[in-house]
Amino acid sequence: YAQQRSITIISNLYQKPLGEALSEGYAAVRELKMPSEYGIVTLGRGKLLAEAIQNFLIAFVLSLAFIYIVLAAQFESFVHPITIMVSMFLSIPFGLLTLLIVGKTLNIYSIMGLFLLMGVVKKNAILQVDYTNVLRERGMPRLEAQMQADRARLRPILMTTLAIIAGMLPVALGRGDGSASRASLATVVVGGQALCLLVTLLATPVIYSMFDDLRGLRAFTWIRFPRWKAALATRWRWVNGRIANGRRPSS
Repeated sequence: YAQQRSITIISNLYQKPLGEALSEGYAAVRELKMPSEYGIVTLGRGKLLAEAIQNFLIAFVLSLAFIYIVLAAQFESFVHPITIMVSMFLSIPFGLLTLLIVGKTLNIYSIMGLFLLMGVVKKNAILQVDYTNVLRERGMPRLEAQMQADRARLRPILMTTLAIIAGMLPVALGRGDGSASRASLATVVVGGQALCLLVTLLATPVIYSMFDDLRGLRAFTWIRFPRWKAALATRWRWVNGRIANGRRPSS
């Protein structure tokens, strides 16, 4: 391997996750206490798994950043995106719990399923938060607006959830060549959606109320967009006035 003398060991796993097998293999090598010039290199599916986990972490961090930027621009608030993203994180333990219940392992396809599950849960939270804000702008109290928003958005959330579950069930239960890999993705989505539905409907209003109370604190008033807009408009008028009077704007 790499123009060096090597010993290649090839094995097939039976009822053992790949990550667990790799951990046991590395532990066995450490117990041998080999000299420093010896080492172990993982190839094949083990190498692909390590690269997939690394790429997943990078993609996860970047996706969180872009999601926050888009939501902050949509809601004109730095607080409401946090409400939605906290609800989105609730889908991860439910997706992993589904894998544990059905006896499947965490692999590349199940990680893709987690991404898909997080996106659907985020969309449900957006529907709740957006309509709650609309009702509050119409003068409705917060608690009443949350209850009305949940009742109004329950039907589209249920329709979306049932449609996704119905579409993914044939994939999760499918047979044939390559069905095992596709089944991991579908299983995460089906089980995670079913388990997240009730929790999301209950957790999103609670998280919304918590962060809305924090917005009332003086320490958080600086992050409101309207104040930023007013300050920028004032500064812009001042600069235009200085230019109109033939004077150079100063900082």
